Amino acid sequence: MRTDARGPVPEIATVASSHLLWLLGPALVAGVAYLDPGNVASNMTAGARYGYLLVWVVVAGNVMAWLIQYLSAKLGIVTGTSLPEILGVRIRRPLTRRLYWVQAELVAMATDLAEIIGGAVALNLLFGLPLLAGGVITGVISMIVLTVQTRRGPRTFERVIVALLLIITVGFAAGVFFAPPDAGSVVAGLVPRFEGANSVLLAASILGATIMPHAIYAHSALTRDRFPVVADGAATRRLLWATKWDVTIAMAIAGTVNLSILLLAASALQGVAGTDTLEGAHAALEATLGPVIATVFAVGLLASGLASTSVGAYAGAEIMHGLLHVRVPLLARRVVTLIPALLILSVGFDPTEALLLSQVVLSFGIPFALIPLVWLTMQRGVLGEHVNRWYTTVAGAVCALLLVALNVVLLVLVFTGA
Repeated sequence: MRTDARGPVPEIATVASSHLLWLLGPALVAGVAYLDPGNVASNMTAGARYGYLLVWVVVAGNVMAWLIQYLSAKLGIVTGTSLPEILGVRIRRPLTRRLYWVQAELVAMATDLAEIIGGAVALNLLFGLPLLAGGVITGVISMIVLTVQTRRGPRTFERVIVALLLIITVGFAAGVFFAPPDAGSVVAGLVPRFEGANSVLLAASILGATIMPHAIYAHSALTRDRFPVVADGAATRRLLWATKWDVTIAMAIAGTVNLSILLLAASALQGVAGTDTLEGAHAALEATLGPVIATVFAVGLLASGLASTSVGAYAGAEIMHGLLHVRVPLLARRVVTLIPALLILSVGFDPTEALLLSQVVLSFGIPFALIPLVWLTMQRGVLGEHVNRWYTTVAGAVCALLLVALNVVLLVLVFTGA
């Protein structure tokens, strides 16, 4: 075993299948982005309003997310650099690079908005705290978590996030066991279809919450920080094999939890008045399934806000460093990105509506992260022998085209007033 700036690093060439657990972690951290409060709002609203109609969107989004996160992880492992770092070098014109950074930064801010608001709502539900105070507390706790990352390294940070991930999973999935969904309706929900413009908006919101641009940027940085670059092609292939398991486990957890949220809302909350808000959904859960399930749900929401806002701040700092070649301390960045969320909380804007709109903003940022990712991973000059196979590139291109098409449809609906 040798040591580098990140702490003890086993020689990857000697890592066998028995060491698989050591290699797991980066995808679980990135996967927290798929379980943030925006996901909760989008999936809960979809199930309460449309029942099982958009089950197919959650499933399709999770399948696409697996491919996208694996490509991002592979880029970081093989090149030893993150996606923002590579783009910061390849986008030669300063103005173009800054404009690209602006859209990426807006996406990061939209992400932070959802996570801080979600934590604030959870604290309000659990302890009756005012939303603004809850937002401040969520931000402060996230700073503590980020301090762990900067002082103790990626492994300790992973352990903290995974612990919160377990709380999130229990909090959001427990209710399904007390209000099981109708199996026939779930199967029917796998058939792709919409019911009006609002269902398209919710589909875009679900995808924006499921396939999050900042997770694409972050995953390549997480694997870069976690693993050394090795010249041995066999060792790299072994690491990529382990990474497929890491991504599979992370996406299985995220997909199961997201689907559970939608199914819980469809089976227990459909048609119940007021369930189009997190507060209303919590009250309805308490009325239909009891205070224990409602409290567990609120605890899961709080863990979701704390974990995802920490990962979001990490991604935002990496975006700025990679594209602008400016490294801002994580804690300083955390303070700056708190401001928009606290402003929205202070003016009394409906928190659930803000969450849903933030996820739509994220859906528009997906192509800017996904298209360069697919392009770079198909370049032999970038990945060498680990370049994408042709069918992987085709699958990535199809994902990008579908997401762009959905955003175009959404724009048309918005501007035509449909």
